[in-house]
Parts: sequence; structure tokens; C-alpha cells
Amino acid sequence: MKTFFEKYPLEENVIAAGVSGGADSLALVLRLKEWADENDKKVVALTVNHHLRPESTSEALYVAQLMNKFGIEHHILSWEGEKPQTGIEEAAREARYALLKSWCDEHKVGVLATGHHLRDQAETFLLRLIRGSGVSGLSGILPVSYRWGIKIVRPQLFDKPEFLKDYLSARNIVWVEDASNQNEDFLRVKIRHFLPLLSQNIGLSEERLAATAAIMERTRSFLEAEVQKFLSHSCKLWANLAYSFSLKQFLQLHEEMQYQVLSYLLKTIGNKSYVPEASEVLRLCSVMHELSFKGATLSGCEIIFFQNKIWIIPERKNSLKITKKNWDDFLEKFPLYQKYTLPYKLRCILFADFFIKHS
Repeated sequence: MKTFFEKYPLEENVIAAGVSGGADSLALVLRLKEWADENDKKVVALTVNHHLRPESTSEALYVAQLMNKFGIEHHILSWEGEKPQTGIEEAAREARYALLKSWCDEHKVGVLATGHHLRDQAETFLLRLIRGSGVSGLSGILPVSYRWGIKIVRPQLFDKPEFLKDYLSARNIVWVEDASNQNEDFLRVKIRHFLPLLSQNIGLSEERLAATAAIMERTRSFLEAEVQKFLSHSCKLWANLAYSFSLKQFLQLHEEMQYQVLSYLLKTIGNKSYVPEASEVLRLCSVMHELSFKGATLSGCEIIFFQNKIWIIPERKNSLKITKKNWDDFLEKFPLYQKYTLPYKLRCILFADFFIKHS
């Protein structure tokens, strides 16, 4: 813990930690508490009750009791309402982060710690490899990332799960075993059970996989810096709603940079948690080279070819339609736009944004 925060210093005084009752998260919050006490910080434990298993409520109450014993502030957050019939694992994950974010926003806490460890990193690498991810995906889980304006830190990312269980056992702390972690209906669980065979038979250990992800992270970091250069020098951002850039300049980029730029813009404008599937972005890159290309939709975005530029705007179904008078009224309020020729759908979005703010 000390080594992690020496490498990734934490300026904030309060850090929230997601705690499920499993060994990983219990070790996280208790180790964080030890570190926080030595560094004049405060730790708050947050447990999400998904109400997906009969024992989930008793497990949340057990965590509350344990946190009270160690003098750690604790809150239980409940996922209420109907649950989806399919994709429950991903839906539960999204609901969990939404509840954690909501609590952090309400209490002005800007840092959230999660209990991801070395095996999680190895599993994630293989999971994304199976799904055909590119450099960004194969970078795996990042030690520090930002989501919804919150800094997410993973202080145990370089620790083996056996170490975390030994830490708890030495303190006579009992953890909860989630039965879903053995359910091979989930691909991640299948990978978890397969990992020991990879290590024993061909020497592909968790450490080797995590080390490969770290190498990919260095490449990802470089590519992200190059993407930002392209955005700064060759792209125009329209009212934080859309981007445009010269198609000619874009096509002069290396193929990998074309992929990286499009992935970033689609994720950003589409307001998505993740970039689109690599195969879909690569297909879009390919059709953009064709003379007949006029536009496409992907990841909640419309990609439009207009005035020799590519415009990436949010896809809005049943969007507001505007007349010439509507646009003239808009230009009267915002004369800066008079010197630009914009695609009709972007004008509709800009006008709608203006209309909502001023109605």
C-alpha cells in the first residue's frame, strides 16, 4: 500500500473504498485504513447490495459489523428495482459503479478505491484478448483511471490474491465467498479456472500476463499522447457536443492512429464507458477511405462527411427539426457561428441545446 501511494500520490484527504465482503475488498479497506491512519487520511467503506442473492443482505450487514469493529465509516447502497433477465453481470457492474459515483458526488469524495489484484489483471488481459481488443484493451486494468469525474485507484493491482487472504487470516478475519465466482456461465470464471493450466503447461503465469499488460500500457500511453496532439492541432470541438476534422489529414495518419483517434472520439461524443469493438472501428476506418463514403453510425454517434470534413456528432433519434428561421434566430444570439457552414444535424443539435438552456 505504501509503495503504491508513493508511486501514485494521493492529495485528497478522504478516500472511499468499495467493499463487498470478499477477501480482496476486505483486505483493501483494512490495509487502506492502516495506511490512512499513518498519513492523516480518512477511509469510508461502501457496500453495494445488488439484491441478486438471498444472502446478499446478511453479507452487507456482516461488512457493516466488521467496519464498525475497526472504526471505519460504512454505508450500504442498494440496487433497487427490477433486474434485467440477460447480461446481468455487466448490468450489476454498471449499477454498482453508478451507486458508488452517486454517493461520492453527494459527499464530495473524489477518490474511489477498488480491490482489483494481480489475478484480475491476468484474467482481464485474456478476456480482452479473446474479444479481439487492441492496445488499449490489452493494457488491462489501470492502476489509476478516471470515470465520471472520479479518480479510481487500485492499490492492490500488483498483489497476488493469496497474499490478501493470508493478510486476513493472520488477523482472524473471515471473508465471504461469492458462489457466482464459481459459475462457469461467466467467461471470466472459465478463464480463472483455466489460468493454472496455462502456468503449469506452458509457463504463462499470472505474473507474465500482468507484465505484458504493463508493457501494452506504455504503448497505450504513448498513443493517447499522439491522439491528443491530433485533437489539439487538427480537430475542432463544437460547444462540447461534436468534433470535426479534415478527412484528407485524417487519411494521412498511420492506420493505427486512425483507429485510435476514431475510438477516442466515438467514446467521447457517444458518452460511452468503453470504446467500440475494435472490429467495428476498423471497419469504419476502411469505409472512410472509399470515395463513396457519406456517413455512418456507431457507438451512439453519427459520422458525417460534409465540406471535405468528417463530423462526429451525437446520434439523437427523434431529434428536434429546425427551419431556416430557427437557425437565423440562433445566429442572432450566437454570431460567432455565422462564419461556419455546418451540417444540418449539427445545427439541429446546437439549436436544441440553445433552446433547452433558454426555454
